[in-house]
Amino acid sequence: MTEKQQHRIVEKVTHGERLSADEGLALYDCKDLLLLSSMAACPRRKYNGNTVYYNRNFHLEPTNVCVNDCVFCSYRRRPGEAGSWTLSPDDMLARCKPYVGTPVTEVHIVGGVHPQRDIYFYASLLSSVKRLLPQVAIKAFTAVEIDYMAQQAGLSYRESLRLLQAHGLDALPGGGAEIFDETVRRQLCPSKTGSHDWLRIHETAHRIGLRTNATMLFGHIETPAHRIDHLIRLRTLQDATGGFDAFIPLKYKARHNALSGVGEVSTPEVLRNMAVCRLMLDNIPHIKAYWPMLGKDVMQLALLFGADDVDGTIDDSTAIYSMAGADEQHPRLTVPELEAFVTAAGFVPVERNTFYQPVV
Repeated sequence: MTEKQQHRIVEKVTHGERLSADEGLALYDCKDLLLLSSMAACPRRKYNGNTVYYNRNFHLEPTNVCVNDCVFCSYRRRPGEAGSWTLSPDDMLARCKPYVGTPVTEVHIVGGVHPQRDIYFYASLLSSVKRLLPQVAIKAFTAVEIDYMAQQAGLSYRESLRLLQAHGLDALPGGGAEIFDETVRRQLCPSKTGSHDWLRIHETAHRIGLRTNATMLFGHIETPAHRIDHLIRLRTLQDATGGFDAFIPLKYKARHNALSGVGEVSTPEVLRNMAVCRLMLDNIPHIKAYWPMLGKDVMQLALLFGADDVDGTIDDSTAIYSMAGADEQHPRLTVPELEAFVTAAGFVPVERNTFYQPVV
């Protein structure tokens, strides 16, 4: 990044002006992490002041059997393969029952795209979970799962989402976005829902009143230009609908998958990317530092590079990153532990619900 570019970008950030794609690319060339931290603090303060959000949540992962075969995935198994699981409805409800009468506010339901489970199976599951935990918001199913459900049932995206919404779906997570560039997707996940349909599903969800998140998987074979393209597509959709609550940059983890040879990006690159995401996504209010993926120490640092959310308590209920070699093999934090991490980084912890309303 030239001195002239740096001056212009700092000026635009200070005045709250939107950055261009070229300016985003220049930021990825910036070696001055302190400057990036300082710039990212501007939109962070605008949206969230000195607040860092967390929630009390747990994950429910119905299966890791999946019709897709993504080269970066350490989670997916074929039917009957060692390490595969497919939970029955009773199994899943048994995992929910310990949270009856507790302060938990969200259950996050995602898993593999199982070839023998359809939208009506998952609609019934939503109804059962909602009856058991009526006060808990259900954030469930990536756009990839929704796409498969819709195709199998012969329903439109709108009809599918309306059906799930009627059975208790409250919000969508952001998974399955990976990198939107189709040339990269053909190498990473050739059989997976394409970027156009991922964006269509989220747009449809927004139009019927479902809030959603968005993600980007980075640190594999993509380039900075691919990342910027991804961010601008999200920013454009957010301009149209305003339906994204949070964005989560997800670091590629290199163990136990077919892409392992590319290695992993460094912590400085994780922080640089966090700052660029905060600066480019000037219309998405929250940027999440997902601690089971980053680790607790890097999560704290990410708060200094634009992140304002650290996800939640998790309660050792997700295996997606553990199976890819994450340091957090049994991800679980108590509320006092989460609040201590946030406070030690110089911020004010605030418990939220799924929709970023403070829990009091």
